[in-house]
Amino acid sequence: MTGTSSRRDFGSYFGNSEREKAYMSDRSVEDDEMPTEIDFSKGVRGLHHIPAGAKVFLPTSIERSVWEYFSRRAEQKGVGLAELPTDVLKHDIEISEALT
Repeated sequence: MTGTSSRRDFGSYFGNSEREKAYMSDRSVEDDEMPTEIDFSKGVRGLHHIPAGAKVFLPTSIERSVWEYFSRRAEQKGVGLAELPTDVLKHDIEISEALT
């Protein structure tokens, strides 16, 4: 963030051009009208498609005690830290599905 603005500038993060960043920052929050022209010439079909079976990085916040538990259990089992919560969540889904 720069100056006193409370809005974050994600333009550089998402690779927006200077023109796009200027357009986005000049629009008021209440402006919900569609632009008269939208340039899709650089669009990529399926860019955000997640193939079946793909691993998805999902940042999440958990309590320290839960993280410590999973860290210990993953080390004991010799598996990666991301693998153990996934297994626990899959098991929880199976239980939930069986009960409904």
